[in-house]
Amino acid sequence: MTVVQAESPGHGGMLAVRAADRSGDKVNGGLKIGQLARRVGVTAKAIRFYEVKRVLPRPTRGANGYRLYGSDAVETLTFVKQAAGLGLTLAEIREILSIRQGGGPPCVHVRRLLVDKSRELDRKLRDLIDMRRQIRQSLTAWSRTSRRRATVCPHIEHRGTRAPVESVKGRSRRV
Repeated sequence: MTVVQAESPGHGGMLAVRAADRSGDKVNGGLKIGQLARRVGVTAKAIRFYEVKRVLPRPTRGANGYRLYGSDAVETLTFVKQAAGLGLTLAEIREILSIRQGGGPPCVHVRRLLVDKSRELDRKLRDLIDMRRQIRQSLTAWSRTSRRRATVCPHIEHRGTRAPVESVKGRSRRV
């Protein structure tokens, strides 16, 4: 809120007049949930979710019961959005915020988390590349396996393996 001072006609003194912030964002000393959501680029529902999950502290309430957030909420939500973009979970983000609120620098902890995330992504990437290779092999072998017997689909059941041997009247044959 900004306060505009003007001379009071008839009283000869100064009169303090409360006026809304020029940006129209602040009401009764804080941002309402929708205003905060727009400023940070999240939904009001996400903000309430972060409150329930204790990532964002409960806001103060105005006389009308509306949630009112300070500039610290903008900073915290911006951090939460950026941290989530790096793959950190809400539990990890809450831990980082807790370290910071306790007065300690969380950067060593954050680095360890990001190193672990990087290693996990490397493992997942290797697994995905392997899966892609297996899919391509199945597609390459598609015409060769289409007539084989299978419980459901021979293209999947005989993938990467030799067909099982089935005995027919004393003779072995590949299925």
